[in-house]
Amino acid sequence: MSFDLIVRGGVLADGRQADIAIAKGRISAVEPGITAEAGTVIDAAGKLVSPPFIDAHFHMDSALSYGRPRVNASGTLLEGIALWGELKRIQTREDIIARALKYCREAMGRGVLAIRSHVDVTDPAFHTVEALLEVRDRIKGMMDLQLVAFPQDGWFRAPGGSAQVIRALDAGVDVVGGIPHFERTMADGAEAVRAACRLAAERGLMVDLHCDESDDPLSRHIETLAAETLAHGLQGRVAGSHLTSMHSMDNYYVSKLIPLIAEAGVAAIPNPLINITLQGRSDTYPKRRGMTRVPELLAAGVTVAFGQDCVKDPWYPLGSGDMLDVAHMGLHVGLMTSPTAMRSCFDMVTAAPARILGLEFGLHPGARGSLVVLDCADPIEALRLRPARLAVISDGTVVAQSEPMQTTVRPFGGP
Repeated sequence: MSFDLIVRGGVLADGRQADIAIAKGRISAVEPGITAEAGTVIDAAGKLVSPPFIDAHFHMDSALSYGRPRVNASGTLLEGIALWGELKRIQTREDIIARALKYCREAMGRGVLAIRSHVDVTDPAFHTVEALLEVRDRIKGMMDLQLVAFPQDGWFRAPGGSAQVIRALDAGVDVVGGIPHFERTMADGAEAVRAACRLAAERGLMVDLHCDESDDPLSRHIETLAAETLAHGLQGRVAGSHLTSMHSMDNYYVSKLIPLIAEAGVAAIPNPLINITLQGRSDTYPKRRGMTRVPELLAAGVTVAFGQDCVKDPWYPLGSGDMLDVAHMGLHVGLMTSPTAMRSCFDMVTAAPARILGLEFGLHPGARGSLVVLDCADPIEALRLRPARLAVISDGTVVAQSEPMQTTVRPFGGP
């Protein structure tokens, strides 16, 4: 028997050493000492072999646009939204495609093989949607791109916002989105949540809402989202992204809220790099850091995944597309330094987002033949070092390779 590809001698996240055989784009076997031949053999030689990295929350239509039309001087969320409003009226469809493809190549080189990108459907020219639908087609077979119909200017606040969401879904966008805390009133925000869930239930789609991205402890749209998820039978198909207001809520209210989120099967997608950068801007000291209550959500059984959110755009001047950077920051801000917690941070950029996006990734027979070989021995070392991705394999095809990072240091006391 022969396979298309075998990764030999790799170490899995649980410490087991095994070979991984792939045929026809699927994992056929995960066991020590596979003796069969293969068209491609990768010697992992004791290196960590991981499922691919997945970015559960990103904005590809704005990626790599930093400084256009100018820099966000205040560093705030609202100035970023205003800047994006200016940019989306002057950028071309071709510009969006070029930036998105450049970013996808960079992310793929870092082992990212799936991205859920929110796409602003309130672009009057609809360039954002048209561009990212084309990008999705062009990268198909190498990277999964799941698109969310995101009305950046509001479901009700933007003229024709709800109609633009429907237009985007009709064009082939995958997920229903929204931004309830940006509507003009709390009541409008709650109604936007209800409308999004009704639409998803009618069409059999998933929901992912920007929810309570605020320092306001009274911004509580996640409560409505959980209730509407239960009302429409959407359990397991809904995510609340950001949830930063939870860092400002009192503990009694949160003690009721988190069990409701868990009961509804709503996933949480915090974005550590961006949440701690945009939130707390009006504070002096003590200064809130903006990330939601990740350890508490995990303890309640909520599926939590980290997202990159932004890379060099109106909201954030940095970012590399490396999900290990994201998990590394999440670990620190969440005070998640026990061995178990650190491993959960690694899961939040691999296994957990695969569940949220409904992707068949994993290192077991029958899963898609997609994986990453890292120049380290275990997930905690991956978080500590953010090492080279020695091989990135998508559905049985090697799509990126890197050399180990080598530095020669002069010996102490040597000549």
